Amino acid sequence: MKKLFYIATIATLLFSCKQEVVEEKVVDDGIITVTAAQFESSKMEIGAPVEQDFDVTIKSSGKIDVPPQYRAKVTTFLGGYVKATKLLVGDKVAKGQALITLENTDYLDLQKDYVEVAEQINYLKSEFERQKTLYTEKITSQKNYLKAESEYRQAKGMYQGLREKLLLLNINPANVERGKFTSQITISAPISGDITVMNANVGMFMAPSDIILEIVDTNYLHLNLSIFEKDILHVKQGQNISFTITEASNEQFSSKVQLVGKSIESKDRTISVIGTLNPKDKSKLLSGMFVEAGIVINSKKGFGIPVDALITDNNKYFVLLLKENKGSYVFKKTLVSIGEKNEEFVEIVPNEIVNINSKILTKGVFDVTN
Repeated sequence: MKKLFYIATIATLLFSCKQEVVEEKVVDDGIITVTAAQFESSKMEIGAPVEQDFDVTIKSSGKIDVPPQYRAKVTTFLGGYVKATKLLVGDKVAKGQALITLENTDYLDLQKDYVEVAEQINYLKSEFERQKTLYTEKITSQKNYLKAESEYRQAKGMYQGLREKLLLLNINPANVERGKFTSQITISAPISGDITVMNANVGMFMAPSDIILEIVDTNYLHLNLSIFEKDILHVKQGQNISFTITEASNEQFSSKVQLVGKSIESKDRTISVIGTLNPKDKSKLLSGMFVEAGIVINSKKGFGIPVDALITDNNKYFVLLLKENKGSYVFKKTLVSIGEKNEEFVEIVPNEIVNINSKILTKGVFDVTN
């Protein structure tokens, strides 16, 4: 019985001790220690913020676009089945070049109606002129004269309307009047440019509401930005623009403000700003690409550090501030506020902890933090 009591007592004590064990927590205090050997082998450098010239910019977004007159959606006036096409997306076409051939018996009906009216119009014209002469000589009534005039004018209007329809379909009216009918039409390019959309396959029926293909003249690419109402008074024609294609690369492109919108019409209270592009950049850019841009509205002096010295973490910015240099280098990851940027430097807003006299790790930050 005593043995059972001792065993129970020991078990209770062990359980109590287990309950009192507290798991040690590791606290990240932002302190990073680098030995002298590591510092030398990684070719790290320490420096202080240096006064730099920074551009004051307005941030905006937009896309690469072309003016409306250099973008064409090709459709057909009268629907038809695709008979032939050899074009693909990316092909270059010249204005007036044959794009696609359509076939439909409706084209034959239109030509037949045109010929019928063309044959009638000569007779109606003669009858109108005869009735006009008779009416002038008081031989026929005004009623007969007006009836002949009305029939002639109606036929003439129908003739002109059908003729314009044939011309819209690229069918020569003179050939039709000679009896040369066709069930096929050829659609030509309204502008020169590159094919960006192709929706036609052989045998497919293309209705007048269908977009057969789209042509964009990339020689006239421009930058189309949206500027918020609060910033628009600072934007002027001729100002420099720096932008990147965020989804494609980090390469910086330049532009200039060409046009500034004169009214606010969109629900998000923005105004369009058009920028010109450098000819050498147009070959790298595509219509529809989204861009992030900064419009330079002023310049200022500020204290900056190299871009590579800045650490970005959860939308916050840090630097490695030197705290001690006694055989090894002790840095503290310190929160900072930033201002403007250029290609090489980022502006640091001085505070009580980080100022122009602070020693900061300027080279080798990536090796330390990773």
